[in-house]
Amino acid sequence: MPLGDPLRQWFIDEGMVRMIVIAADTHKSTHSFSAVDGQTGRVAEERTFKADAAGMLKTLRWGKGLGAERVWALEDCRHVSGRLERFLVASGERVIRVAPKLMGRSRAASRQAGKSDVIDARAVARAVLEHGVESFAAAFLDEAAMEIRLLNDHRADLVAERTRMQSR
Repeated sequence: MPLGDPLRQWFIDEGMVRMIVIAADTHKSTHSFSAVDGQTGRVAEERTFKADAAGMLKTLRWGKGLGAERVWALEDCRHVSGRLERFLVASGERVIRVAPKLMGRSRAASRQAGKSDVIDARAVARAVLEHGVESFAAAFLDEAAMEIRLLNDHRADLVAERTRMQSR
């Protein structure tokens, strides 16, 4: 069930800024996400995107559309989640890793038959809510680091352009 505009507008009108936990079940070809309200645990929206560069950009745009206060919770499977984690951190997002052993109880508590990527993403989100977002170490770029990264990227673009022009 998507977090509709009337509900989002109500949060804004009431001056409430709610933390959205965007949990991911990552795989080689796709990433499934479940956006869960940080206070109520209610699923706001669920999506699946391709695990390529275009899919990660769509993922970021979708996540930013959910709300200003958000944290990305990734199941700690670095061989498949590492690229997504690096992309999100480089984009200025706050990312936490969740150990797979923490999902067992939340999967059992969900009482839903079957297994799917979206169900696994929900389990990651519920494990984060159960233990508290603050109990996980978060990776993020602070403002100064973000500015340095942007300046460094700009410098690299200028050098590449100069090299291209000289080669031509």
